[in-house]
Amino acid sequence: EVQLQASGGGLVQAGGSLRLSCAASGFTFDDYAIGWFRQAPGKEREGITYISMNGDTTYYIDSVKGRFTISRDNAQKTAHLQMNSLRPEDTAVYFCVALVWDGSRWYDPHWWGHGTQVTVSS
Repeated sequence: EVQLQASGGGLVQAGGSLRLSCAASGFTFDDYAIGWFRQAPGKEREGITYISMNGDTTYYIDSVKGRFTISRDNAQKTAHLQMNSLRPEDTAVYFCVALVWDGSRWYDPHWWGHGTQVTVSS
């Protein structure tokens, strides 16, 4: 059974930091890129950052560039999302996903984990 268990969410004041973790099992971790999506209340899910299988390629949407950092540890089958300078608009449920990266394109997620709530107060 494939599992992508996200953790580390919580309530933080604007300007603060959180570190999300994703523990993966049930598939060959380093065969897949890892990403984080988020869904804010009343909004669609959006992919915010991805990292390639060996970690040499990353992608960030503009709104999180310079504030969020994605990383992965293939030996531990984990991924992390360090979120700094958090803003109220970062409030959302954050999901860890496994997806395919073919060197030029990030494909739709193959597997989704359960989300973790991040709430940023102003």
